[in-house]
Amino acid sequence: MSPLPELNLNLGVTNHSGSSFYGGNNEDNIIVRTDSALKKHSITLIISDIEVGKIGIKINNKEIEIPTYKLTVTDDKTGETNAYQITRDTLNFVTSKTKKSFLSFFGFKRFDTTSFLYENIPFEPQIEYLEKFDISKHRKLSQDILTYEFSGNGQRVLIYAGNLNTFEIPKEITQYFVVVDKNNGKSFIGDILYREKFLKLTPKVELHIIKRKKIPKNFEYDDKGNIKKIIYL
Repeated sequence: MSPLPELNLNLGVTNHSGSSFYGGNNEDNIIVRTDSALKKHSITLIISDIEVGKIGIKINNKEIEIPTYKLTVTDDKTGETNAYQITRDTLNFVTSKTKKSFLSFFGFKRFDTTSFLYENIPFEPQIEYLEKFDISKHRKLSQDILTYEFSGNGQRVLIYAGNLNTFEIPKEITQYFVVVDKNNGKSFIGDILYREKFLKLTPKVELHIIKRKKIPKNFEYDDKGNIKKIIYL
């Protein structure tokens, strides 16, 4: 059985004789209780500009580390807030460069160092400090994977929560955010599903993205996938 919707009960007053709540005896300030509106709660996801860590993601069969940012989840009924990590950068391999050591001239290649350059396609608010998106209608849940897809600034964007080892970027997606927790995304997924069940009606899900003060343009990596240098816009 589906849960009953939550009624938005309001108290009001009337002395209008045409009202169905009027008693008919010229009374003033009659208190009435109505249930004419259903209250629809909302879940809010906030992607901040606060860098909190790094994770490893495979791109073109090479694992590289990407910075993560603070993600908070809350709703307007419980007011409970939980924090996770999320990526904000979508990287594409550009080129590699090898720096030879002086021993290379004697045939010792092991001391040569190779760096890899990746171009970043960031998804940032275009004008304002904060941009909002309604992503309620674009949630997909399959097995242990939860995704939200939405369009913004002429781009198709994906929010992914699940096992990073099985993460594959759909062809139509230009940019993505990856949610990180200690349980392959299951903590975040459980959080969302719990709130949806607790809020009863299918809730509105609103995404807030805070613009970063420094936006990465390129990432340079060593041969182990560690960040050597970040070039900003």
